[in-house]
Amino acid sequence: QVQLVESGGGLVQAGGSLRLSCAASGRTFSTTAMGWFRQAPGKEREFVATVVSGGGFTSYADSVKGRFTISRDNAKNTVYLQMNSLKPEDTAVYYCAARSFSLGAIPTSPGQYDYWGQGTQVTVSS
Repeated sequence: QVQLVESGGGLVQAGGSLRLSCAASGRTFSTTAMGWFRQAPGKEREFVATVVSGGGFTSYADSVKGRFTISRDNAKNTVYLQMNSLKPEDTAVYYCAARSFSLGAIPTSPGQYDYWGQGTQVTVSS
């Protein structure tokens, strides 16, 4: 089992920045990828970014590329999402996710992850 706890959400003006953190505990050595997803009211959960264990390869949704950066601190078992140049359309609940089974393609859909955090609200005002 892997437990995930997000933090760092809040209210920020458009153009501002936030850094989300996801602290992992339990069988963290078994994870093959860690990702961030978001879900706005009335919308499906969507992929934001992922980082693969080992080589540290990253992948981003087109909507956040160049503005968001995912990183991980293996010593602290923590994954971060640095969000810059925030826009009102970035408003959502942000979820951290972990994948514990072997990778094929880079996982970018919710069904490709088996552990989830409780989510943290990010609100960007215009």
